Amino acid sequence: MTVHNPPSDSLQLTGDGRLKHFLTLDGLGRPLLTDILDTADSFIEVGERTIKKVPLLRGKTVVNLFFESSTRTRSTFELAAKRLSADVLNLDISTSATSKGESLSDTLLNLEAMASDMFVVRHSQSGAPHFIAESVTPGVAIINAGDGRHAHPTQAMLDMLTIRQHKGGFEGLRVAIVGDILHSRVARSQIRALNTLGAAEVRVIAPGTLLPSDVESLGCRVEYDMARGMRDLDVVIMLRLQKERMEGALLPSEREFYRLYGLSRDKLALAKPDCIVMHPGPINRGVEIESAVADGPQSVILNQVTNGIAVRMAVMSMAMSGQVAERGRNLQGGDAA
Repeated sequence: MTVHNPPSDSLQLTGDGRLKHFLTLDGLGRPLLTDILDTADSFIEVGERTIKKVPLLRGKTVVNLFFESSTRTRSTFELAAKRLSADVLNLDISTSATSKGESLSDTLLNLEAMASDMFVVRHSQSGAPHFIAESVTPGVAIINAGDGRHAHPTQAMLDMLTIRQHKGGFEGLRVAIVGDILHSRVARSQIRALNTLGAAEVRVIAPGTLLPSDVESLGCRVEYDMARGMRDLDVVIMLRLQKERMEGALLPSEREFYRLYGLSRDKLALAKPDCIVMHPGPINRGVEIESAVADGPQSVILNQVTNGIAVRMAVMSMAMSGQVAERGRNLQGGDAA
């Protein structure tokens, strides 16, 4: 599979601006992101019902295609699809036909021939979901569950929903993202979402070895000193050290990283008293965050997990609705011709 740089065009939108794929936050405006958050808000109460189901995707088939392992993301996508009443197929890539020599394109075309309606894709190569949406199965809704170092749009949106719940909005907020920015697809999507939704300032706090060379072009202010970067913060988002992606000695040691950049109670005290603490998970306690902070009163980490289901329900239902509307318009155009 040849994957080019993902375009930030309207591939993921219908002709009238509705979502039909969810690949990246690039090119999506504030009204659409707000609509996703509002729709997710409406799904929060579904998880509190005795019967946690709505019929929006009844009769539809959702295929989870995870080429990278993930427990939290995959399970929340599965729960989201089932709460929307979809049929769900979890494809085990390690035992699928692709491990026996079949190309990814052929595997996907066979799944499409089985009348699949949506693929949730997680892949190590940046741009893989775009490639699938544009070149392989354009008639199937594609949801990006994380691609390479490029994007993780549903994680960013569940983070935005959590911030909005606790802060009421984004105007005037100062937000810092701390840790392994270099290898983080989440950070890129978070920065894009925060700027689009109107946050006053987005900071990244990290050693120079864990920052991409073009980090400021993403729309953020760089701080190398944790104490200075924590001042006047409303929200701090900690990131996991992605050791599996690191090449070479980017850090002296985990202990040294924690001393300089780990979120302890002392460092958190430098932020505003009502600063909330977030983490996309999985957490490495004692590496990027102290247990007393992760479990403390300012932590909203478990709220993020709960909100992940609602946001993924919102994105899946909106993309499927857009796909159906697009097919209807195409059929009407064909009839008119």
